[in-house]
Amino acid sequence: MVHAQLIPLPAFTDNYIWMIYKNGRAVVVDPGVADPVAAALARYELTLDAILLTHHHADHVGGVLALQQRTGAAVYGPAAEKLPACDHRLNEGDTVQLPAVDMQLQVLDVPGHTAGHIAYHGRLDTGKPVVFCGDTLFAGGCGRLFEGTPAQMVDSLGKLCALPADTLVCCAHEYTLSNLRWALQVEPDNAALRQRWESASRLRSHGSPTLPSTLSDELDTNPFLRTRQPAVVRAAARFAGTTLDTNVDVFASLREWKNNFK
Repeated sequence: MVHAQLIPLPAFTDNYIWMIYKNGRAVVVDPGVADPVAAALARYELTLDAILLTHHHADHVGGVLALQQRTGAAVYGPAAEKLPACDHRLNEGDTVQLPAVDMQLQVLDVPGHTAGHIAYHGRLDTGKPVVFCGDTLFAGGCGRLFEGTPAQMVDSLGKLCALPADTLVCCAHEYTLSNLRWALQVEPDNAALRQRWESASRLRSHGSPTLPSTLSDELDTNPFLRTRQPAVVRAAARFAGTTLDTNVDVFASLREWKNNFK
């Protein structure tokens, strides 16, 4: 049996466009530019069936019109956001059927980075769980709060944390090394984090992606998912210069710290 393939297509300086393909058919997630997708379609002799969008930012949707015009692919995206094209507008609880690649994805509302951001989660045809989370959750980090609040992002990340621990985290940027370098400032004594830094550094030294991550790795090493851990709480309070009473307060301090980290 031939299983679906999951690959990240590099775009711009640090974006990934995720492609799933099987038996000559393909689906892509967040094509900010058309050329990498067109090249992959030609290389693997694929027909593009569907385009999934997580949010409206240009580096995620800039290639949609060209790809749709070239292939006729159906476009799925968040109901609450303005998109260049969208045939199927989605809210939390909706299901996306992708028979060409033998997948069914469930939609989660994950506002914070943008007001209407969504994520898609389901299983590959191997049974492996996967989530396409755009700019909500990164390897070792999370998205900046351009349109949402800390409380919204904490809630959104909580939804992702509730997925199976072995879920493949398919985020949209290769930010891993910079995120982990900051995370080591937050939790310098986290052995799993130090090991992850070394592993990610080796991958990037060879030009290889650090993604997909797994949710279990994020739970062990990503400060934004560890806002109840005593070491993270202490570090966030030191940065804030005050006592932090809730995990939302801890998250807000961490987000401000990361925003200004060089």
